[in-house]
Amino acid sequence: MSQDIISFKGNKNGIYIQINELEFRVIKQELIKRLEDTKDFFKGVKVIDIKGGNLTDIEIAVLTNIIEEFDIKVDMIPAENEKSIEQPFKGIDTGKTKFIRHTLRSGQREEFDGNIVILGDTNPGSVVVAKGNIIVMGSLRGIAHAGSDGNIDSIVAAFKMKPTQLRIADTISRSPDKDLLNPKWPEIAKIQDDKVVIEPYLQKNN
Repeated sequence: MSQDIISFKGNKNGIYIQINELEFRVIKQELIKRLEDTKDFFKGVKVIDIKGGNLTDIEIAVLTNIIEEFDIKVDMIPAENEKSIEQPFKGIDTGKTKFIRHTLRSGQREEFDGNIVILGDTNPGSVVVAKGNIIVMGSLRGIAHAGSDGNIDSIVAAFKMKPTQLRIADTISRSPDKDLLNPKWPEIAKIQDDKVVIEPYLQKNN
């Protein structure tokens, strides 16, 4: 049962404690028990965050005091710093990327906190949403929403750009009323002058 209430997870910055929603009295009791059972786990590391449980600031302060009573260092990373760690990219810079190795059929949806690269097509009726960029190594015929968290520097690129709806941040562009001729080059969509523009991607020679 205790494993379901509180779990400890770590990254390069330290340990964060994940708590499920329960009575605060139960959470306190369980935290004390877990800390007594896992003292060695915290040697040389620090607690950087306490997540979940719909905790108030006062309740987090109480839990922090409990942790420090076990001689465990607590050094909370501010929320804005956590956000910058989770979203290390801007525009088309390097960031965490999810690869989809198949074509998306109608009714399928893919969503990710970073970039999405699809090694196939997206058919009409499919939806792709990314906080970063969207790259389709085929035909884009469904809905694509890049920069879903408001990143206006995000881009959408595809070998054939024929979306039913294309969106970057809060700016929406729909496909032309009639099909255009097949382009000779991949195309890239970006925000320019507060509008979504689509243009050929031509590699510049040095």
